[in-house]
Amino acid sequence: MVIDPLSQRLLNGAGLTPASQGRGPVVLMYHSITSGDSAPDSRWAVSEKSFREQLRLLKSEGWHTVCVHDLEQRKALTPKSVVITFDDGFADNYENGLAHLLTIGFKATWFVVSGDVGGVSRWRDNDAPQRPMLNGTQLREMAAAGMEIGAHTRTHARLIELDQSTIDDEVRGSRQDLEDMLGHPVTSFAYPYGRFNEASIEAVRRAGFRVACTTRTGWLGSEPDPLRVRRVAVFANDDLSTFARKIVFADTNVSWSRMARYVTSRITSRLVGG
Repeated sequence: MVIDPLSQRLLNGAGLTPASQGRGPVVLMYHSITSGDSAPDSRWAVSEKSFREQLRLLKSEGWHTVCVHDLEQRKALTPKSVVITFDDGFADNYENGLAHLLTIGFKATWFVVSGDVGGVSRWRDNDAPQRPMLNGTQLREMAAAGMEIGAHTRTHARLIELDQSTIDDEVRGSRQDLEDMLGHPVTSFAYPYGRFNEASIEAVRRAGFRVACTTRTGWLGSEPDPLRVRRVAVFANDDLSTFARKIVFADTNVSWSRMARYVTSRITSRLVGG
């Protein structure tokens, strides 16, 4: 694993502020994991090699994982907690990611489009091809291994574009589908495309979900509403140094120009304070 000295130094001091003081853990968002070492074609995928190295970095730096449902008790979370989430429920998550999580002793949360379980992805984004999805047997195996299965609507719907009745069916129906499949309660949800409004939030609340994830960036403690949990996306071109800085700053914008501004502000505050 190769990480630059500044990113390493920043990572050394990350995650130590208790959740009870308002900082809280970083919630990471993945989608697809492609096999092997090659860089994926999609920005929203990571290679199996990159995923494995990211897990090893977290483990070597003393981080441990919790699931999304654990965020209900956010103030009880210990320092250096991180949440790993996957959106959609692609079959390649099982094929290329699950074993690495189990080997290293980590757990994760999967937000699954319930209407496509055991089939292919039927929603279409920018002419993206249909892709195999996790099936019921795999989901039950994952849950038995300590992974959390959450809901991501029935059809990967843009909730803010729907009438209230359809929103309720997408949200409540996805929970019922998964509970029937798994045989236990499903209490976590993620908004497709990260898009939500008051109507969709209330639908999620009425459906009985306790925690829901968005795609807005920031630490858990920066948003008090458990139905608006913030996450940080992990992209195909994130090297280990970039990944480390995302953990440190709970943001997707961790460019070197931003790092320069951060270092400058720290030096200035020390000079002024000293």
